[in-house]
Amino acid sequence: MPMIHVEMFAGRTEEQKRDLVRELTDTFVRTAGGTPESVQIVLTDVDKGNWASAGTLFSDKSKG
Repeated sequence: MPMIHVEMFAGRTEEQKRDLVRELTDTFVRTAGGTPESVQIVLTDVDKGNWASAGTLFSDKSKG
């Protein structure tokens, strides 16, 4: 059973998440095979204060 993990900044609407999981499922099945029922997806919303790049929190980057 394929498992897709998506980590992204918090703030997307439920409708955006529905569209995303539908597109990810369709693309996986089309390119890798299987059935939509076999594709599992976990969405993790991450606060910008818990994500960093180049030694700087994204919450600090957005203040500039």
